[in-house]
Amino acid sequence: MNSFPERPYETIGAYCDDYLDRLARAGASIDHDVLAAAADVLHQAFAAGAWLFVCGNGGSAAIANHLLCDFAKGIQTDTDILPRVISLSANLELITAIANDIAFEDCFVYQLRTAARAGDVLLTISSSGDSENIVRAVDWAAANGVQSIALTGFDGGRSARAAAINIHVKGDNYGVVEDTHQSIMHIFSQYLRQAQMAQSLIKERKF
Repeated sequence: MNSFPERPYETIGAYCDDYLDRLARAGASIDHDVLAAAADVLHQAFAAGAWLFVCGNGGSAAIANHLLCDFAKGIQTDTDILPRVISLSANLELITAIANDIAFEDCFVYQLRTAARAGDVLLTISSSGDSENIVRAVDWAAANGVQSIALTGFDGGRSARAAAINIHVKGDNYGVVEDTHQSIMHIFSQYLRQAQMAQSLIKERKF
């Protein structure tokens, strides 16, 4: 798949059509077996009362914070699941203190060292998969009994190779990759919710 866009566009409609085509291809590239393995890890973690830590930079930070909302509130609606979720991208004061006094590259791993314990789960979101603060977090997780799930795009980067589970999206446009990562987040939250709901409620609820 070549980089998108490859040429200038004269109309926004034409750009829209090609963007959505790339988005469809990116979604179709998701490995369902890997997705199922990650969903199982999340389900087991929540059932055991473990914490899910999630992080990303830029647009991926927004997805991480959105994940906190949809997991912590959405999954437990009409279920007996009580997801314990922390976004390492959410606390601006702590992130800037770590970045200013130590190093921006340690802004996630510092928080993990403080709060995460063996049996917890780390979910990272990085289109390139190569952001240093993401890679350090995944490496720390591997060394400390914390299961890791990486959402990546482009060539996957170092976090794709270091994570226990890598959900890779075939795409080389940041918008396309981030849109697909956002969709994966929604798929996780909605799938885990409906799996624990009374069947009679599913068609009555808005997801």
